[in-house]
Order: sequence, then structure tokens, then C-alpha cells
Amino acid sequence: MASPSSYKLRCSIPGHEMDVRGLAGAVFPEGAFVSVSRDRTGRVWVPNSSPDRGFTEMHCMSGHSTFVSCVCIIAPNETYPRGLIATGGNDNNICIFTLDQPQPLFTLRGHKNTVCTLSSGKFGTLLSGSWDTTAKVWLNEKCMMTLQGHTAAVWAVVILPEQGLMLSGSADKSIKLWKAGRCEKTYTGHEDCVRGLAVISSAEFFSCSNDTSIRRWQVTGECVQVYYSHTNYIYSLAVFPNSQDFVSTGEDRTLRIWRKGECCQTIRLPAQSVWCCCILPNGDIAVGASDGIIRVFTEAEDRVASAEDLQAFEDELSKTTIDPKTGDLGDIKMEDLPGREHLNEPGNRDGQTRLIKDGQKVEAYQWSVSDGRWLKIGDVVGGSNQQTSKSVMFEGKEYDYVFTIDVNEGGPSLKLPYNVAEDPWLTAHNFLQKNDLSPMFLDQVANFIIENTKGHVVGPAQPGGGDPFTGGARYIPGSSDDGQGFGADPFTGAGRYIPGSNPNPGAPGGGADPFTGKGAYSSAAQKTPTNIYFPKSDGVTFEQANASQIIAKLKELNAEAPQEQKLSEDVLESLETLLSSVCGSNLSDPPPTIQQINVLWKASHWPEDIVFPVLDILRLAVRHPQVNESLCGEAEGVQLCNHLLKLMRSESRPANQMLALRTLCNCFSGRHGRALLMAQRETVLSHAAHLAAVRNKNIHIALATLVLNYAGCLHSQPDLEAKAQCLSVASRALETVQDKEAIFRLLVALGTTVASDETARDLARSLGVSSQISKYSSVSDPSKVGECCQLVLKELL
Repeated sequence: MASPSSYKLRCSIPGHEMDVRGLAGAVFPEGAFVSVSRDRTGRVWVPNSSPDRGFTEMHCMSGHSTFVSCVCIIAPNETYPRGLIATGGNDNNICIFTLDQPQPLFTLRGHKNTVCTLSSGKFGTLLSGSWDTTAKVWLNEKCMMTLQGHTAAVWAVVILPEQGLMLSGSADKSIKLWKAGRCEKTYTGHEDCVRGLAVISSAEFFSCSNDTSIRRWQVTGECVQVYYSHTNYIYSLAVFPNSQDFVSTGEDRTLRIWRKGECCQTIRLPAQSVWCCCILPNGDIAVGASDGIIRVFTEAEDRVASAEDLQAFEDELSKTTIDPKTGDLGDIKMEDLPGREHLNEPGNRDGQTRLIKDGQKVEAYQWSVSDGRWLKIGDVVGGSNQQTSKSVMFEGKEYDYVFTIDVNEGGPSLKLPYNVAEDPWLTAHNFLQKNDLSPMFLDQVANFIIENTKGHVVGPAQPGGGDPFTGGARYIPGSSDDGQGFGADPFTGAGRYIPGSNPNPGAPGGGADPFTGKGAYSSAAQKTPTNIYFPKSDGVTFEQANASQIIAKLKELNAEAPQEQKLSEDVLESLETLLSSVCGSNLSDPPPTIQQINVLWKASHWPEDIVFPVLDILRLAVRHPQVNESLCGEAEGVQLCNHLLKLMRSESRPANQMLALRTLCNCFSGRHGRALLMAQRETVLSHAAHLAAVRNKNIHIALATLVLNYAGCLHSQPDLEAKAQCLSVASRALETVQDKEAIFRLLVALGTTVASDETARDLARSLGVSSQISKYSSVSDPSKVGECCQLVLKELL
């Protein structure tokens, strides 16, 4: 019988034909769980009432063309009250299943390599990680964001309870914290690739690694504890409901139970790789292994397997062979080993291993505290006196085997190097990719390796193997640059022209319209704010101009410029005439000519330290229909965008950054400008987002206006990926922006994005927008900030 603190076998489920790579507890039926395997299937298991205390297969799912590597459950909603099952595979796809049919409900495509990890969050959000070095955020069949920053395979992802926070662990040995699509923090400390992550609370999480350690982290960045007990790669973690105790599995053939920070029980399995684990609602532990069997362990006496099944499990374990090349048992010297009498001495701790010599054989035993005896866990083969193979040199490296593969009859043969410590499927995958062969041969090559290595198959490549997926290659993640601060006034000299000296001419005073300052809007007597703020579909532009001061400053800078940089009198006259025509209220003024527009375009490439008056002319000119069409048309538009983005880079002058942003905002006033900016949306917004780090309120107002204009154009469109970028940029900007006008415009952008779009609302909720903006709901000066915030919060309820 099992003691309260000891887990024993409940049942073995031989339900898969190949490795079981992922497990997840199901929402329905009660007590059920889902498994996925290299046999390309996923299966749902429900507890049965038979004497064997086992599980019955309720549902089998197939949809992947190659092996399935991970699984998670998407929480129930009104449409799918029993939840959904998400699986990731070697075919680069994610399949979404219901419990009603074996084929996928739909398939998510976008990753460029194996999807090896999945995690689900609130409101249907799904986070995936891949060998293609990225993580992706999905919602309702659409990819909302791609998280880029790792330099090697992303082996582990998890969504934290704090809305909007996500974690990814990689073969580059780092863990990254993401918020609204941006990397907020990088955790370093592991010495090899990170294989698993598990949430403890909104403030803490666990990680496990190929370096044989488990680490406990605070989200703030501190590693508060490191746990050692495993002797080989650690693949998976699961946390008990008390948020303190946990279990782990790995390449050392073990399931380990941890209580109060100590490994209190080690359960060895008759399979080399214990890939995955999950904790069931009743506290039982399910594990999946490389022998295709799911085993469930329990500490409840009434669920422990029969004495016959327990003995069969122990017999199976004792007959397994252990290859010392895995490093689990240390260096074995036959002549130094004691005999069987050594087993008369009790062990010091649960899971302690002891090797003994029995004639010419080496046997391994493990101490069981609950049974008070040594259990045989296998025969050791391939020790220093029993080499199973000799090292073979290939391309300067040592391998246990180098196979000759004949792909085409009569064609050249190919060499396939292999070490017994490598995963045969990953080796086969890399071999096919290197030689540009069809992935259809994956199973054939992998099985060839298994058949020809005498069964010595023991999981992924050892550190130092040079494979970027397993962490062998030594990647160094990049570091982010500090944002540029804003110091003294950049506009020096005698002139009094200062672009942006009135940064928000549209800001209301008193009862004016919140953007234009016109009208007689007043909210003083209103208790519940009326929504006059969003959705806002018409563009907001920067109209203020003092043409005479702009021209005066231009002429002053031109007079001081070196001779080779001076603008001719004809150019100055042309720019002055153009400025007058785009700013004048007289309808009889002639429109800008093509020649004048060409002069403006050339002048906008003046040296960056003196170009700002020309950029101000450009900012005003693009509002004019003819200039908008000429500069934003199909041929010239991309050049204009690239030029403005160059002026917005982090090392540029703040005046140029601000005027480039304002020019982009004003481009929305014309049909051609809107089309151009929508086509360049991803590039423009990603470049603009970095300017939130510049401490300049004028830049922040311009950035907020750009996001607002994009949100307005997208309001009536079903482009969820574009709306996701708007939400992400607005959310990130609100973390640093202090100016109330910029905050107001960002709130209007958020409201416009989520208005009348339930999927966009779900995404905003999952990003934690409500908790982020709630602090603005009480702002009364200006009142429009608090009122708009309350209306956005109401949308997100």
C-alpha cells in the first residue's frame, strides 16, 4: 500500500505506437487528459471504473502529416463549452480540435519549422513556440503577433496569469518576458537550452534546462532558487495546486516529485526519455515516455495498481538496459564495483542509485524509501569494459555511427553521422534538410537509425553537438539599445521659428471639441460620459503653420550653410511659392506645380542638422491633394516612407523625428497617402513604436496621432493582425508616455480599435489593456482623459 507521501503506479496505458511527446489535463470529461505522439495522433483518455483502475480511449484525433510534439487545452467559451484541443507538430502547423470529430476544426499556419510548445490564455488566446526561433500569438484562427528576439529554437512558452505577460524559453539558453508583443526582460542563468516553463503565480515561475537544473524565478528578474537532482536533460515541469510543490521529468528515465524545495521521491521508468508530465485534478501524475506508454502514478491507496501490476512494472524496469554514455551513472570501472552484499546497507535518500557487480554483469539499483529496499532499475551495458561501438571520425567530429544512405539507385550515397545520445527523429530531420530531401522520408530514416543502433536510442543531442535546436550551438542573445533622451532645445540661432512650439493646437480648451478645439461641447453637467470620442474614423492632422517664420528660418540656415550645401535662390523661391499655395485660404491661388513638388522632394534630403524647416514645409504640403497624389503615389510613395523612417531612427534629431511623424499623420488626409500608409503599416508602426522611449512630449503626441489615424482606417476593416499591431503599439506607448494629450489620443486609438469588434476586444483583454489604463479613469484635468478612459473600460467589460 502507498504511504501518503509516496507515489506508486496506478496504471500503464499502451495507447500510442511511438513516443508520447505531450500531455494536458482536459476540461471535459472530468478527470480526463489528452496525449499526443510521434505516431501523428492525439488521444483523449477518461478514467474507467474497471478493476485495473485505468483509463479508456474516448477520442482519437489526426490532422498532422508528421509527428505531433505538443498539446494544450483552450478554455471553454459559449461556442465551445467543452473547450478546444490545440496540437503542434513537425509539419509546422497547429491543429485545433473539438471532442466531436477526429479531423481538425481548423489549422493555424505561419510557423516555418516544428511547433514544439503551446500555451493557452484567457479569451481564447493561444501562444506557440517553434524551432523557427519565434513565438506567435493566435486568436480566432488569426496570428495576432510574432514575438522575435530569440536566436535559436523556442522550446517552451507559457502565458502568465497577469494579463498580457508571456514567457518564452529557448535553445539560446535565455528566457524572455513579453508584453504587448515587446520583449520586456531577458532572464539568463541556465547554461544550456531551456526546455520547459511552469507558472507558480503571477509573480513567479519555474524553468528547466538541458543543464540538469530547475530554476525558480521572480518575474522581476531574480533567480531565487536552483534545484539539482536530475542527472540528464530535464524536459518538463508541472506545478501542484498549492503553487509550491512540483514534478519534473527528463532524459535520465525519471519522474521526480519535489516538496518544500527538495526532491522527495524519484520514480524510474523502463524508457530512456520521459518527455512530458501533467498533474490531474485528483493529484495523480501522468507521464509520457519514449516507449509509447503513458503511466499514471497516484498516492491514493484506493487507486494504486494491483500487486501483480506493480510487480510487472518492477520486473520490466529491472530488465531494461542502461547506457553509461548518457552520463546518468558516472564513470563506471568494473574492477572498483562492490558485490551484491552492498545491497544489505540501506540507502541515504529516496532515488539514490547503487551499482553492483554480479559476475561479469553490472546491475543498477535504486533506493525506495516507501518500500525500504533497493529496487533493480536495469542492467548497465556499454561500460568501459563493454563498448558497444567504436568512435568513427566524420568531418572532424567523433560519432558512434556513420551510416551510408543510398537515396537514389545509381546516384551518389550520403553519409549520416549519429551518436547514440541523439534523438533519431531530430537527426533524421536535420539530415533531410541538409540534403534537401523530402520530409516524407522522416519516419523511414529515423526507423533506419533505430534498427541499426541496437536499440541504443536515448533522446536529444548532447550539449556541444552544434545543433541549434538542442542548444549545442552557443548563441548569445542581443541586447536592446537605450532610448534616446531629449536634452536642450535643438533649434539654435537668432530665428524665433520653433517647429512644434504649439504641439497640440487641436487640444480643447473649455467646452471645445476634443480634437479641433471648435464647437460647444461641454461635459461639466454630465454624470455618465457620452461617447463623443470613438470610434474616430476621420484622420487627425497637424495644421498649425506660420509660413513667414518657416521661410525666414530656411533662409537663415541656408545663408550659414557651406557653399556646396546652399540652396539656390530659385529653389528658395520655389519652396516659398509652394508653401504659400498649400497654406493659403485663397481659392484662386494656383496649385503646386510638379516642378515645385520635385524641388521640395530634393530639398528634403538636405543635411539632417538643418533640414527641419524643409520637413515642416513637407508636413504642410502633403495635405494638398496634388502633393499627396504626387509624393504618395505607387511609384514615389515607398521612397517617401523610407526617407521619413530614416529620419525617425533612434539616433536622429528629435525635431526631425517629430516632423517625420507629423508628415506621416498628415499623409492620411489624402486618398493616396492613406493607401500608401496602410500598405506600409507594419513597417511604419514598428519603427514609430520605438520613439515612445524618447522623452519628448511633442514626439509622443505625434506618435499617438499616427496610431489613432491607423486605428481609424482599420475600424471598418476585419484585419485583425493590423488591429493587433495598433493595440500593441498603443499599449507599449502608454507605459512611457506622460503627456495628457498623447495619453488621450492613445485612449481614443484603443477605443476605436475595439469598438464593434469582439475579437479585437478579446485580444485587448488578453493583453491586459484594462489594468494598464484604469489609472487614467479618474483624471479630471483635462476631463476628456478620464471620460474617454471610462468608455474604453466599458467596452472591455
